[in-house]
Amino acid sequence: MSRDLVLHDWVVAAIALASGGAAGLLLRALMKWLGKHASRTRWSGDDIIVDALRTIAPWAAVIAGAAVATSALPLTARVGGLVNQSLTALLILIATLSAARVVAGLVQSVAASRTGVAASATIFVNITRIVVLTMGVLVALETLGVSIAPLVTALGVGGLAVALALQDTLANLFAGVHILASKTVQPGDYIRLSSGEEGYVVDINWRNSVVRNLSNNLVIIPNGRLARTNMTNYTQPEQKLSILVQAGVGYDSDLEHVERVTLDVVDSVMADITGGVPDHEAAVRFHTFADSRINFTVILGVGEFSDQYRIKHEFIKRLHRRYRAEGISIPAPTRTVSLQQEEARPLSAPPVPHQRDASRR
Repeated sequence: MSRDLVLHDWVVAAIALASGGAAGLLLRALMKWLGKHASRTRWSGDDIIVDALRTIAPWAAVIAGAAVATSALPLTARVGGLVNQSLTALLILIATLSAARVVAGLVQSVAASRTGVAASATIFVNITRIVVLTMGVLVALETLGVSIAPLVTALGVGGLAVALALQDTLANLFAGVHILASKTVQPGDYIRLSSGEEGYVVDINWRNSVVRNLSNNLVIIPNGRLARTNMTNYTQPEQKLSILVQAGVGYDSDLEHVERVTLDVVDSVMADITGGVPDHEAAVRFHTFADSRINFTVILGVGEFSDQYRIKHEFIKRLHRRYRAEGISIPAPTRTVSLQQEEARPLSAPPVPHQRDASRR
């Protein structure tokens, strides 16, 4: 301490601290006002940036006031340097937390805009957040005078031991990165595995892939298994798909009339029912002379996989009603069984038991 503390020093330090606190409150109110305006825009990135600034700006003002208060006090060079280093490191940590929130939010926003769903692949978000936080902590330690070279060396040696102990976890991590990088599966896709699990991909995190089936239950699949198994992606290369509905009419039906009526029903369903594809080119294909009717396949278009159940339901109802109105029969499967009775055979008389002559007794 170069001189003794006087009242003026305390007053200046108090004014600096109060000014920093007041500036922090004003900045917080300003960020709140900016947040209301940012929520009205289409881009979600400005909401993320304003939300991060709402945290860092008030704290930066408070730390700046504390730094001014420290400079006003007659502290020794060592103590003053230590206080300034501590305040700088604290500011770096706060800025790191805000930067991690901004970068992670932007990554999530970009992923959501590309997949078209609210949820996104949190594996990239978590990796981004960890990288930013690690860099910020290393910079803060360097600011405090802590040498990070031995720390990095120790982390490298320890990381090898951790990698050997967490082989399955790391395998799932890299499998998840590979799945997302290759774009074979994205959040929002409807998939079906060869083992039978199916549903919408909700999220792909650092260890598991979360799939929500049509009964609204979550199926947790390890990323390594998802990368190795055979699967069908019903969303790629496009979300629209064709479905097949089997039907049949009697042999006495006019097939040209049947085809024309069926196509009219298909067009009405495609135009009226949610999930139909109005510009889909419907088709009717006769293919089998069955036991009691002529079978055919109707090809319909749906917007996505889950729409097919509603489309099939409405199409069968309308087709049945229209066939009844047009007099087109839909025979039930029948089979003629011929029974042949064999001619009755006369029964032979049972042999008469041998009787001994009574005279021989």
